[in-house]
Amino acid sequence: MALNTKIDADHNAPPVTRTLAEYVVNHPSRGWSDEVDHEAHRTFMNWLGCAVGAAHHEAALAALHAVQVLKPSEQATILGRRERVDIASAALINGITSHTFDFDDTHLKTIIHPAGPVCSAVLALAELTGASGRQIIDAIVIGIDVSCRIGNMVYPQHYDRGWHITGTTGGFGAAAACARLMGLSVDQTQMALGIAASQPVGLREQFGTMTKPFHPGGAAKAGLMSALLAREGFTSSKRAIEAPRGFAQVASTKFDWNEITDELGKRFEISFNTYKPFACGIVIHPSIDACVQLRGKGVTPENLERIDLRVHSLVLELTGKKEPADGLQGKFSVYHGCAAGLIFGRASEDEYADDIVNRPDVVDVRHKVVATVDDAIDEASVDAVATLKDGSKVHIFVEHAIGSLQRPMSDADLEAKFSGMSDQVLGAEQTRQLIAACWDLGNAPDIRKVAELGRAKG
Repeated sequence: MALNTKIDADHNAPPVTRTLAEYVVNHPSRGWSDEVDHEAHRTFMNWLGCAVGAAHHEAALAALHAVQVLKPSEQATILGRRERVDIASAALINGITSHTFDFDDTHLKTIIHPAGPVCSAVLALAELTGASGRQIIDAIVIGIDVSCRIGNMVYPQHYDRGWHITGTTGGFGAAAACARLMGLSVDQTQMALGIAASQPVGLREQFGTMTKPFHPGGAAKAGLMSALLAREGFTSSKRAIEAPRGFAQVASTKFDWNEITDELGKRFEISFNTYKPFACGIVIHPSIDACVQLRGKGVTPENLERIDLRVHSLVLELTGKKEPADGLQGKFSVYHGCAAGLIFGRASEDEYADDIVNRPDVVDVRHKVVATVDDAIDEASVDAVATLKDGSKVHIFVEHAIGSLQRPMSDADLEAKFSGMSDQVLGAEQTRQLIAACWDLGNAPDIRKVAELGRAKG
């Protein structure tokens, strides 16, 4: 079917809600290549490390205090903490922490961060049911596929309207993954997706605040509850995604149904997942990469006159904050990212601490960065020129940043990233055991043993 760009008043849209439900229920366990299966393990490990690392962030504490007012039963783990809460609250909080550092996975075609909603919902539910690691890997692959295919269907127009696509599509992915994990029927799964369609979470206006990481957490909780409601017979429209007044046609001016159906069950969107070496918005990564390379070529804060960047318009639209006041705002400042890359040679979560963002030498370098829009530059690229005080120039062009599909992080890179976030929360030995458990997740007989490794003991 051709691309649709107007309300389908004649109800001619294909039954994609039903198609996805049938796929979620009927696709065979491990019905994909070893490479896809390995990517699911990488995705789970990266997600878990991000969640553990942010377990003591003020956003996590605020969320925990809020859900404790409800006196939740101790059903599931909050990663990186001793407390246990009900499964809906665990999905919410682990989803929040997984995105708090803005260090999580990215499906570059849509800039969705798919693991936060899906893995957070799945782990919480699996702890309650005692699901196996294989069941969890299957649910993650399929849930992320549903989330990203729906994202493909509406991106970029949906995002351009102001929706945070991680949250809005994440609820579908979480619902699909939980439906799969619970063994719901096709009819029940169709209802779960329909219920999720009425709970899109996330506005881009919230970027730079705690509410941005709330979006994947809210989506995880919404998707989990959608599946639980559907299991108990709660109903929704059978065409909640594709109907003229359904999700796609209300939330976007683009709805390409082919993105749902093309190679469904043969091409898996998790294959296109990437992992961040830098703890900030993905569009900043090429600029940070360029400044790290400039540093390697002898450019220093002391000999620097200015850095000129030519970037795609999306870079300044999303990350144009020239004077970030704190770490959360710094994650949306290409200027701070460049300063961190040049001064420290990295941009981990430590470089987004409030005191670093406001440190005089960092601010000084930030003021020397000049970014100019040039839409001839791809949004995944940057052209950077450092002018030194002696008048000489150093030029770097980054076509694809480290961490992209073209320059992916290795398994060893992911382990080092995980350790950098988890060691200070869980300790080095428990972190080592947790990494090993993540790699062996598909063979785990009961996820609760893995979840326990992710729980703080002190």
